Amino acid sequence: MGDDSRLDLSVGVVALTAALVDVPSESLAEAHLADLVEAAVRDLAHLQVQRFGNTVVARTDLGRAERVVLAGHLDTVPAADNLPSRLEGDRLYGLGSCDMKGGVAVALRVAATLPAPNRDLTFVWYEAEEIEDKYNGLRLLVESRPELLAADLAILLEPTGAGLEGGCQGTLRAEVRTVGKRAHSARAWLGVNAIHAAEPVLAALRDYVARKPVIDGLEYHEGLNAVGIRGGVAGNVIPDECVVTVNYRFAPDQGVAAAMAHVREVFAGFDVEFTDSAAGALPGLGLPAAAEFVALLGSPPKAKLGWTDVARFSALGIPAVNFGPGEPALAHTRDEFVPIEQLRTCEQVLVDWLR
Repeated sequence: MGDDSRLDLSVGVVALTAALVDVPSESLAEAHLADLVEAAVRDLAHLQVQRFGNTVVARTDLGRAERVVLAGHLDTVPAADNLPSRLEGDRLYGLGSCDMKGGVAVALRVAATLPAPNRDLTFVWYEAEEIEDKYNGLRLLVESRPELLAADLAILLEPTGAGLEGGCQGTLRAEVRTVGKRAHSARAWLGVNAIHAAEPVLAALRDYVARKPVIDGLEYHEGLNAVGIRGGVAGNVIPDECVVTVNYRFAPDQGVAAAMAHVREVFAGFDVEFTDSAAGALPGLGLPAAAEFVALLGSPPKAKLGWTDVARFSALGIPAVNFGPGEPALAHTRDEFVPIEQLRTCEQVLVDWLR
């Protein structure tokens, strides 16, 4: 970008992505990048722009029959000697190039080049997605100004390899606890070993058969797994407590309450305490706007096997999908990059759909 006092939205999506990467924006330090994005979109006469902290919202008001949200986060994880950006062959390297400044650049290009889209558009460039939920700019917007997010479809420009991933799974974590009785390990028969008592919990996890429900033509593969275990007092003490931490990834056809009930059923007879949860998001691919987008893309959509911020839109009753440049496996890595062709493909698909 050279002079980082402004963003030039007239450059191609590759150069714009490089410019965004070259502005450091680690979580809670997005202010400068948010300033640049806000200034750039305020220059676009067809957009109404508002700022909330380091979250920028820009909207058209053309009276179209449908409204679509395009959303992406401005923040990145901490740098790992991967700044500034560099172009090598058909790849653009640099912190956030994949997750998700490539997606941010695509949305900015759509905002700049489509003053009269065939659907009204709401653009959301938000802060603090990569850290604790309490800071998440999209969450704060959902809680304070949900009317600004009202739409028929939301597209989160997270990296999907330029393919479409519908909705997302829900997630919860629970602690399954077994209790025993302490004793000296030299006289173990006087106690009850809580770690040994956890064997049925581990057996239930080992033998668990996951659901694979099909929703809107997409197969979601659930999973129930131990992700941690703790127990033991000292090397000569029979432990009186053991805790197995379990993570349940559930399809979006059931809510958090149903997912919790299922976990309680699997571990019936054990003490189960839930520590966190988040609902999934239905893909809504049967809706006209989404179906047209899928048809234009020309490749079959996939289920999102993970949780993303599309769930926040689903909680508002807005179907949501993930679609953006970059391979998810590269996110947060030292050698993070985005394929140039995916940047151009994502921009072109959205422009063609909205023109």
